[in-house]
Order: sequence, then C-alpha cells, then structure tokens
Amino acid sequence: MNTMSEAIRELADMDTLAAMDSPVHRRHPLAKLLVTVLYIFITVSFPIYNLSGLIPMVLYPVFLFFLSGIPISTCFYKLRFILPLICAVGIWNPILNRTSLFSIGGLTISAGMLSFLALLFKGIFALMASFLLIATTNIEKICYALSCLHLPDILVTQMLITYRYVSLLLKEAHTMIQAYSLRAPGQRGLHYSTWGSFVGQLLIRSMDRASRLYESMQMRGFHGSFYYANVEVWKMSDTLWVLLWTAFFVTARLFNLSVLLGRLFA
Repeated sequence: MNTMSEAIRELADMDTLAAMDSPVHRRHPLAKLLVTVLYIFITVSFPIYNLSGLIPMVLYPVFLFFLSGIPISTCFYKLRFILPLICAVGIWNPILNRTSLFSIGGLTISAGMLSFLALLFKGIFALMASFLLIATTNIEKICYALSCLHLPDILVTQMLITYRYVSLLLKEAHTMIQAYSLRAPGQRGLHYSTWGSFVGQLLIRSMDRASRLYESMQMRGFHGSFYYANVEVWKMSDTLWVLLWTAFFVTARLFNLSVLLGRLFA
C-alpha cells in the first residue's frame, strides 16, 4: 500500500515540477523537444573510447537544472530504479577487455574500463535530458509538440490518454488494496490465492472507468483528437535556444573541447 501511495505521489510531483515558472519552462515545447532529441542523438553517437570528448556534454543538463530551479538530487531520486540498469550496461567490459591504454597517478586505465565509463555517462546524460524535458513540460505540451511534427493524431492521443490514465489506474488499485487490508488485518500484502481475482476485478473496474471517461469526452465534443489551448507561440528566443544548443552539440561532437580547453589554460 505504501508503495502504491508513493507511486501516485511521484506522478503528482512530476506535474508539480512541470507547473513551475522558469526560463526553461517558458520555452516553446517544440523547441525543448527538438533540443532534447538532438542532444540524446549526438550524445550516444560519441565513439566508445572518447570519454574526454563526451564530458562537455554534461553542461547542457547542468545548465538546465540551474536555470529551471529543479535540484539535481530530484532527478537522481526519480530515476533511482533505472540508474542501476544503466550501470549494468557494459559492466563486463573491464573484465573482458583489459588492454592498457594509459595511467593516471599509477592507476592503469584499460580499454574496457574506458568503454564502460563512456557507456555509463551516455546513459546518465540521456536520462537527465529526458527527465528535464518531462519535468519542465507537462504531457499536454509534449503532445502538442508531437502534433506540430505531424505525428498521427491517434498516436498522440493514445500517449496523452495513457499517461493520464496511469494515475487513475493506480488510485483504483490503491483503493482495492486498502479494502483488502481492512478485510484481512495483520496480513502483509495480497495472498497468492487472491491474485487472479484481484487482477480481474482491477481490469473490470478499469474498463468501467474508461467507458465512463470516454462517454464524458464524447459529450464534450471529442472526435479523436484534442485541441490544445494556452500554448505559447513560437518566439525568436525559441529559435535562438535551438540554434545555440545545436551549435554547441555539433561543436562538442566535432572537436574535443576538453583537450582544447586543457591546451588553452595550460
């Protein structure tokens, strides 16, 4: 029950973060979506041993955390269940590839260790960028940005309804678990003999709730797609946002900024 309540609260927290007011939140959703996709694409395109060239890409999420007012700790807390999976990617590289490349303070760095760190940073950077997009842009604006890219309306509508219905599904499950705990005091969790009936009841309740929601949507004039209101118009600052970040990403990809800065301040 506590786990279910925590999941519901964390979904509500994401909506609260997206409702904040900052220069990042006020950017056009399409601008943020384009920059995020480009950032992830360029980040994962770095060569597997080019760790020094990859490091400057951290400036984008760090700058957005500072500009949006969202603590970095919030990002890692929300992603605490996904980060171990990212760490598991390439975890065998240091064991399978022990070719020595260089030494730092007597510590030998192998090719496997370097590739593992590069994969780890790529995953963390991509997750941070994705989190920032969701934390500074609510689902309605993200779907609006997707519709601006002329994605099929059925896909955009399905994404919006699915995201919004997840919280309702969790609340239904939470209510059922509470009712079960009141009828079985002192029992921890659901008994395995009730799993089948519990899932069946949850499915029936969900379908009934979905039918009522769809009927309400039809009564309000829903015909397969949503009309998004209160969306900011594209501004010159949004164009500059896209162009400047694109220039930085491309420059970081073509030139090793870590090496250039090291030579500049040497």
